[in-house]
Amino acid sequence: MSESESAAAAAAASSGSRNGAAVPALKVTGVTKSYRHVQALRGVDLEVRPAEVHALLGDNGAGKSTLMKILAGAVSHDHGTIEVNGVEQNFAKPADAQAAGIETVYQDLALAPSLSPGENLFLGREIMRKGLLGKLGFVDRKAMSEAAVQQLQQLGARTPTSHVEVEALSGGQRQAVAVARASLWGTALIMLDEPTAALGVAQTTSVLDLIRRLRDERGLSVLLVSHNLPDVFAVADRATVLRLGENVLTTDIADVTSTDLISAMTGGRSLGDTAEASASAHADAPTTPKDQS
Repeated sequence: MSESESAAAAAAASSGSRNGAAVPALKVTGVTKSYRHVQALRGVDLEVRPAEVHALLGDNGAGKSTLMKILAGAVSHDHGTIEVNGVEQNFAKPADAQAAGIETVYQDLALAPSLSPGENLFLGREIMRKGLLGKLGFVDRKAMSEAAVQQLQQLGARTPTSHVEVEALSGGQRQAVAVARASLWGTALIMLDEPTAALGVAQTTSVLDLIRRLRDERGLSVLLVSHNLPDVFAVADRATVLRLGENVLTTDIADVTSTDLISAMTGGRSLGDTAEASASAHADAPTTPKDQS
């Protein structure tokens, strides 16, 4: 993708403010998925707005991974609709999701350890040499390296791009390469699966900064799948909680606490409901002689 194409995609994504007035980058309506007798998703709804970081939360078995695989084109859904930038999609394979502008960064990153960061950014989408050499299958490593340098610099990542194999990089640098690759090709939505898992404090800070840059400087929408609530509160604008394959909460992050989100994930009452119930119980409690003294 050229620089002008990336800029145009970012401008299109950022044209709508985060107030929900624009066409959603992603809209999932009533999506279901069953594996024989197991109902993994039960009519899930999800909306990710333009230039928004949206957290997808839930305990193990909530349906997050299944929904993510459906959006990545790795698994087909049974019923419901998926719209990307207002256009209904039906993904039969990962290439369909990529063609619609959705890129996924899985927890294992899916990087080739023996290749350089530049070669990983263009893995499967290599820039070919011009003329006869290109027709013979020779790739242009210099062009890929230069494009990788530009992409990583735009994201503020400090990662060597040439003559260094990915396996020699730190965990945070590898994550930066994976995110840079996704942002190079993704024009509608970047999905991140536990991007800070197994990272140290400094590396986590760098990755969270990358996510902010995707939203604020590139105008991209990000679906953040995470169990790490501090990370969610650090970068997310809104969150959707799944439990047992169903929606139980969609909210602005500014309107909830970690206790509210944990309660939604585990099936407990929200913090507000608990406080209200406690106050009501106290008001309705019978007065004892000790209270009257």
